[in-house]
Amino acid sequence: MTKKNLLAALLAGAMMFSLAACGGGNGGSTDNGGAAADAGAASADAGSAGASDAETPYEISMVLKTNSSEFWQLVQAGAEAYAEEHPDLVKVSIKGPPSESSYDEQLNMVQTDLTVESFDGYLIAPLQSEAIATQIAATDKPVIAFDTRIESDKVVSFVGTGNKEAAKQGAIAAVEAAKAAGWTDIKCIEIAGVQGDATNTARMEGFREGVNESGGEFLDDEVQYANAVADQAVVCMEAIMSKYPDGVAIICTNNDDMAIAAARTASVNPSYANTIFLGFDGQISACEAVVAGQLTMTAAQNNFDIGYKAVETMVRHLQGETVEEFVDTGTEIITKDNAQARIDRMSGYLK
Repeated sequence: MTKKNLLAALLAGAMMFSLAACGGGNGGSTDNGGAAADAGAASADAGSAGASDAETPYEISMVLKTNSSEFWQLVQAGAEAYAEEHPDLVKVSIKGPPSESSYDEQLNMVQTDLTVESFDGYLIAPLQSEAIATQIAATDKPVIAFDTRIESDKVVSFVGTGNKEAAKQGAIAAVEAAKAAGWTDIKCIEIAGVQGDATNTARMEGFREGVNESGGEFLDDEVQYANAVADQAVVCMEAIMSKYPDGVAIICTNNDDMAIAAARTASVNPSYANTIFLGFDGQISACEAVVAGQLTMTAAQNNFDIGYKAVETMVRHLQGETVEEFVDTGTEIITKDNAQARIDRMSGYLK
């Protein structure tokens, strides 16, 4: 029984008790009968109000890292899909800052929503996990982190990709592709995201393990930080080509935008014609680049499912169910063999 159904049941029970008390006595005089009728009418009104309360959906705040990119638009589409399927169960208020470097804007959004009494729970994809953990420390309502973890006892579950494992799977596939492309000295350089970001660190660890365990060499000293943006990835790729004029077997990146930018930058350099460019996220634009031969592969998150399952998990928790500490939404490695199928599926979600 949900908290709202429980409230309705208690209210109805109290009114029934009141009605029984009014109807007792010595034969029921006219005055007592009138009192009973009045109590009955009150009970009917209260019962009607209780039914209305029971049908009131949970209200959930959802704060994205940004709402200006395809990845997060698909996360939002997933959350909206669950809410549309269960309109009597949940309402979701979704918002996000203009970019993934808009730290203060996101903190302000979270702080504002924490003061909204009507919210039953909070879904947060933190740009700064430690800062968000501090913000939510005093709340008495449940929090679910999605996409990126928040270390806090207020967080009942994390919904998202196992970033390290997904990156490792991608790296293993990239090493095999490099071997098939004729590389014998398989070195890998990463164009990374934001230094210190937990998601970036997890993906880097996965890339490193996957490459090294598959017979390649992850060059830790050559990691280039591009703050997760394409423009800076271009600069990083130019620096790599300058230092390694004979080419590098694998360039792996923290996201698809950087992978596409790096591959495009290297496309004019014959020494990088057989380089394996590995992205991360599985955006539609990246899948299109894979189909066109402009990008080799991407480790794809199921971002629609992240949004859908984040809302679903919160609803289950609010209903009193035990939820898993980690809800893994899965990974798939996108190559030319399956890129078009993913394009069709993701495009359908955005309609």
